[in-house]
Amino acid sequence: MTTIAILAAGAMGAGMGLRLAEGGATVLTNLDGRGAGSRARAAEAGMRDVPLDDLAGADMILSIVPPGSAVALAERLAPSLRAGARKPAFVDLNAISPATAERVRAALDGTGCPVVDGCIIGAPPKRAGVSPAVYVSGDPAGLTAPLGRHGLDLKPMDAPFGAASGLKLVYAMCTKGVTALAAGMFLGAERRGAGEALRAELDRSQPELVARFGKAMPDMLPKAYRWVAEMREVAAFLGPDDPAAMMFEGAARIYERLAADAEGSGELGRALLGAAARG
Repeated sequence: MTTIAILAAGAMGAGMGLRLAEGGATVLTNLDGRGAGSRARAAEAGMRDVPLDDLAGADMILSIVPPGSAVALAERLAPSLRAGARKPAFVDLNAISPATAERVRAALDGTGCPVVDGCIIGAPPKRAGVSPAVYVSGDPAGLTAPLGRHGLDLKPMDAPFGAASGLKLVYAMCTKGVTALAAGMFLGAERRGAGEALRAELDRSQPELVARFGKAMPDMLPKAYRWVAEMREVAAFLGPDDPAAMMFEGAARIYERLAADAEGSGELGRALLGAAARG
């Protein structure tokens, strides 16, 4: 039986843990400092809470954390992995740039653990549900093959380390990037008194966008704080010489503003939901 450790037990981490446990794997996690929500998700998924040092005894470790925490997690685990007798494969599945993925690999240098670059595209798995796509690159030895055997939709890439991270970011350009553009569009129209006319025109000429944005806006608002770092990873991936990088720094600032609004009055969020849903 394959033992797979997952950090952390957020919505995606717990969903992946659930799918792997359903597929026959033993799934470990560490809940030190985690709240009641994480503990409940881990229990529901059948994940076993063990001391941090015990994660080094797994066959594989999956890192599934917010983008801004990816390097810090690798640094936190490095001493245990360096000291452990077993050397599990460390698979970074976060929404980070290839340059940040290299920083993760550098943080684990000297541990003896192979590091694989990866990404997740899709929603967290539900009980008896389908898996999101899990792309991996820089894994010529097929160290991640057990993920496919235990129920994940594994998609190995014949590409070097960093390619999977790049894929995640360019995909995010057409999902989270477009959602940020739509948020700016709706809020700008509302400020200038053009909201009703905009929605009527979209209903007339772009009905597919109306359906998309009507679903995307309520889904985005509670997650906006998590998408700030991801948009900045996209900007870093594109580089300072690419004018599109400025667009994604702007997207990060839109999400930053919406996240701050959610912590405050919620006025912008209510306006955005009303503008996107009105028809």
